[in-house]
Amino acid sequence: MRWKRAIVHADMNAFFASIEQLDDPALRGKPVGVTNGLTGTCVITSSYEARAHGVKTGMRLKEAQRICPGFVRKPARPNRYAEISTRIMDALNTRVSPVMEIFSVDEAFLDVTNSQSLLGSPEAICRHVKDVIYGVSGILSSVGISEGKLTAKWAAKQNKPDGLTVLPANQVRAALANRPVDEICGIAAGVSSYLALHGAETCGDVAKLPVTVLASRWGDIGRRLWSVCRGHDPAQLELEIPPPQSIGHGKVMPPNTKDKETIRTYLYHMAEKVAARLRKHNFEATRFFVGIRTVHEWQSHKYKTVPTNDGKLIRLMCEDLLAKHWDGRGAFQVQITALNPKETAYQHDWLRDNDQRRRALNAAVDAICERFGEFTVAPGPMLNRSNMPNVIAPAWRPTGHRATI
Repeated sequence: MRWKRAIVHADMNAFFASIEQLDDPALRGKPVGVTNGLTGTCVITSSYEARAHGVKTGMRLKEAQRICPGFVRKPARPNRYAEISTRIMDALNTRVSPVMEIFSVDEAFLDVTNSQSLLGSPEAICRHVKDVIYGVSGILSSVGISEGKLTAKWAAKQNKPDGLTVLPANQVRAALANRPVDEICGIAAGVSSYLALHGAETCGDVAKLPVTVLASRWGDIGRRLWSVCRGHDPAQLELEIPPPQSIGHGKVMPPNTKDKETIRTYLYHMAEKVAARLRKHNFEATRFFVGIRTVHEWQSHKYKTVPTNDGKLIRLMCEDLLAKHWDGRGAFQVQITALNPKETAYQHDWLRDNDQRRRALNAAVDAICERFGEFTVAPGPMLNRSNMPNVIAPAWRPTGHRATI
């Protein structure tokens, strides 16, 4: 029977760890944890063999090694993960449905409503999706199909790993009725705490509330969550990547770092990352957030400047932060974000010699780094950044300004 609307959610199982096991057959069947480089102290993700021993994303490496016999630590290889992801997304787009939303590096939604006559039943479509993913990557996946995005995503989680779940529209409300509300994507701790105040701890409880309870607090997002709990998700796939509202880079540091030179190096690294990314996508910004996270708070400042994508100017903001806004307490993370990126306006005041020279210098540096690798040429203080590997941004996409590592 043809569904009125059919949305598939594909989720690559333990993606980073699975790629490590794929590339090194000796790791297959072993508990593997991926960390951010050899100096990373936090588990980014882990294989299902490690998860069976209680290893979780965000767990400290020492704790994972303590609770999981034979735990194998592998440093992340973000470029390899992006390569495999791009291959998978291209295959899904061409062999399943061109109506696709890339949700993250290891997740995608596909609208297969108009593909049913070609691909078959909902179960057959899911099997086809799994076969396509495995065929181009060697990676197993969990796939769910339902009438909406959030319900398909929930379905895909039900039979991990290597799962396949079909959730028809007329079964959604009953399937969700007794499940905790935080199983629905978008309902985090703050939302679930608010709902608990209204006596709603399960999706069935939310379905019984007046829609105004959620809508008055979260507007259209609240209405959507209420609808999902009642078995219907009207949201459409987001096919276009919208212009960026911000462009930023952050880095977790060795815990409680108090050495100013080390913090400066981390800040400079992020300054150059942000500047290079702005230039690559033809953006500038006039407002920047620069911050250092201590154990209790962010020590930060928001800066206003002329339109810029020059790392030198952003580094001056870092120096001001260190001199005026950091009180010497131990740092755990740094962050620099361009708050209002706009397309570069070449007609404005860039006619002065200094501006012309900086633009020419940045263009030359970008060309060298594009050919020979990131930071082949870089400011002197960044020469000691080797223990600061890149990671894939949560909002990564294979093209555009989000194709960022």
